[in-house]
This record gives sequence, C-alpha cells and structure tokens, in this order.
Amino acid sequence: MRRERSGLGPDWHVGGELAARYAAGTAAESEAWSLEKHVEACGACAAVVSSAVRAGPETGPLLAGIRAAVLERAVQEPRESVGARAYANNGTGPAIGTTVTGAGTSTTTVAGAGTTGVPPRLSRAARVVWAAGPALRGAWLVALVVVALGAVALSYGAGLGASVRPLLLVTAPVLPLAGVALSYGLHADPLYEIATSTPAGGLRLLLTRAAAVLAVSVPALTLAGAVLPVAAGGPGAAAWLLPGLALTLAALALGSFAGGRRGAAAVGAAWLAFVVAPAAAGGPAGAALMAGASPYFAGPAVQSGWAAGAVACALLLAARRRSFDHLETP
Repeated sequence: MRRERSGLGPDWHVGGELAARYAAGTAAESEAWSLEKHVEACGACAAVVSSAVRAGPETGPLLAGIRAAVLERAVQEPRESVGARAYANNGTGPAIGTTVTGAGTSTTTVAGAGTTGVPPRLSRAARVVWAAGPALRGAWLVALVVVALGAVALSYGAGLGASVRPLLLVTAPVLPLAGVALSYGLHADPLYEIATSTPAGGLRLLLTRAAAVLAVSVPALTLAGAVLPVAAGGPGAAAWLLPGLALTLAALALGSFAGGRRGAAAVGAAWLAFVVAPAAAGGPAGAALMAGASPYFAGPAVQSGWAAGAVACALLLAARRRSFDHLETP
C-alpha cells in the first residue's frame, strides 16, 4: 500500500495530492525537497510526479513541446539519441529532473545530451564523490599541489626557512576560491545546464563541490604550513582556516548575484588589495611580511570577526538559495 508523506517515518511514497501540489508549485519547501530526493531512487514515485506534471496546465504544454523537439531532432540526426528513444518507446516523457529506469541502470535523459551513466546502487559516499568530480580535477588541483609542495621546497630546499610561512599564510585563504570558481558554473562545468535542471542541482550541488574543494585544500595547506619553520610571534599553521571559510562563503554569496567566477574574482581581488598588498608593504618576505600579515590572522578577536563574517555570508547564501536554480548568463 502506498502511503503519502505524513511524518510517520521514512517509509513513504508520493501520493497524488502531493504530486499535484508539487506540479502546481504550491507544495511547502520541505515537502518539495523531500519529494525531489525521494524520486531520485524511486521510479514508481517518479512516474506519479511525471504524470502530475504532464497534466499541469503550464508544465504539460512545455513538456509536449520538448518531446516534439526531441523527436524532430531524432529524425534529422543519423543516430537516435537516448532521450528520443525514451520518449518514442512510451509516447510520454518524464518530468524534467526525474529518471528513466531501465534494465539495471538509472539514467537522466535530456534532449541531445545522452545519459549520465550513474549506476543506481552507488553508495552515498560514491554519489558525493561523483557529484564533486569537477571540483577535484583540472588546473586548480595542480596549482594546489604546486603551492603546498613548493612552499616546503622553498623553505628547506632553497634555504628560505621561516620566511615562507607568511607567504603561504596570505595565499592559502584564496586558493579555495579558485577551486569553487572552476567547479561549477556556465563556463566551468560542461554539464552545467543538465545539472541545474535536476533536483540535486543548484545550490545543493554547488555546496557539494565547494565542500570537496575545502576537503582537499584544508588538509593540504594546513599540513604544508605545519611542517614549515615557525616564525617568531607569527600565527599558527591553522590560522588561515576561518578566513578561508569566510572568503569561500563570501564568494558563494556574491556569486548568487554576479555568477560564480565573478564572485570569486571579486573576493580574491579584495583580498589582494586590502590584505596582501598592505602586508607586503614592508617587504616581500620574512619578518616584515609576517608582521604585516599577523593583524589579519592572530588573536581571538580577529578570528571571531572572521567567524562572524562566515555566519553572515552563510545566512545571505541561504536567503539567496533560489537564485542558483536559474542558469547563469554569459
């Protein structure tokens, strides 16, 4: 027996009334999120939601137009696309962002885009790693390794000693910004349009990839700082963590207005102008740079300020979460 979501436990399915409210856009946000997550793994409920969306006065004609465009594209191309086969086999298409289940696989179909090829039985950890993929490859990852290993090499191999620590300290907070900018967005993600149209897209996917960036950069840069010689009176190796978190959240929040790349670029430029440049005014390395950088990292008051800034940016990001449901403009 199908039981609609009623707060009685995790064993529930989508009923007709909830599907109709979701299709009409009147379902509560918590219900909509639960439904979207549920249909990722439940083909029967995905079919119920698809039927409700196709019957809607606004979404029905839209999906009919998409189906007609897919069939027209299939006639013009020599090879029939996977999406066109799904529509041609049963005469109806799934709602945008739902899945078509076949013989042992679950694939997301989009006109002309083929399939994602994600196995349906992946563990939660494997799905997170798959979703975070673009954040863990490319030039940013190479740059992170170069900075971390380069700092150690300069300190011990080139004999620069403790003068390298302040250089790493003022560089570390902005490195995650580059990773976030290169992991999601119109110019960074080749599957951006597809990902944005799925239930797990938008801010949820962006936060997954941002977390992946931090999960790689935090231990790498902190470990590199820990093995460097300690400068007298300077901040510790972990002093950059709260500033880095605050800058990352600031870039995400600003990206909700201007786009991911522009948001990260603006925050990085502000850090360069207001922190790096004044810190380097007394000299490019050594005690002078450490003395210039310390006011931005050392002390409970400074770290509390960064923590407060991170909370404020997180609240703004939560308030602007719906902006990530729309495609970025070039």
